[in-house]
Amino acid sequence: MARPRTPLLSRERIVAAALALVDGEGLPAVSTRRLAAELGVSGPSLYNHFRTKDEILDAVADAVCADVDLSMFENGTDWREALVAWARSYRAALSAHPNIVPYLAQGPGRRPSQLRMADAVYGAMLDAGWPRAHATRIGALMRYFVAGSALGSFARGFVDDAALYERDYPHLDQAHLLAEHQQRVDEGAFETGLRALVDGLALRFPDRGRPGEAEDGEVRESQGVL
Repeated sequence: MARPRTPLLSRERIVAAALALVDGEGLPAVSTRRLAAELGVSGPSLYNHFRTKDEILDAVADAVCADVDLSMFENGTDWREALVAWARSYRAALSAHPNIVPYLAQGPGRRPSQLRMADAVYGAMLDAGWPRAHATRIGALMRYFVAGSALGSFARGFVDDAALYERDYPHLDQAHLLAEHQQRVDEGAFETGLRALVDGLALRFPDRGRPGEAEDGEVRESQGVL
């Protein structure tokens, strides 16, 4: 029996092709018609695996988040160091695919990888002694920070034109050099902000992050997730 000229269609092939389109051209490039053309199949064949375009994007987003390391929440690491290690892994996954970040920013929905991540972060904060309300806020603020840092480059936003700055913006006299050092500037900013967030939590709430040390009033306030 002759082999088919193209590999059999699978969810994995569809997701890989969709992610390549998102990486190369952005979210608007993804459509069932375009994916079918990229995969060399008929459009209706995609519906054997995904019912809608949004289901495909959900699978793409979930595949990206599946690369985030969560092991630091399972081995008894101090909550501060666990947050730092997780945030670095999360940012690395998003930075590799920045065009999917706006879709991820909508929330986890029903995506298993994002829900596992949210559960791991929230659970680790509870285990460390944070009240529920604070654990929720910490997860939210970390997501805001990581997603924002992965979405774009601060350094690349400044053009390589010293004349643009020298007359009207005297404090930006070195801004034309930022793009040349983009990776160092952006990663340095991320690390500075990450440590400031985590250390700031520890300084502002010195009795938090220790099992059993929440005040009674704090516990009453925090019975619910929010």
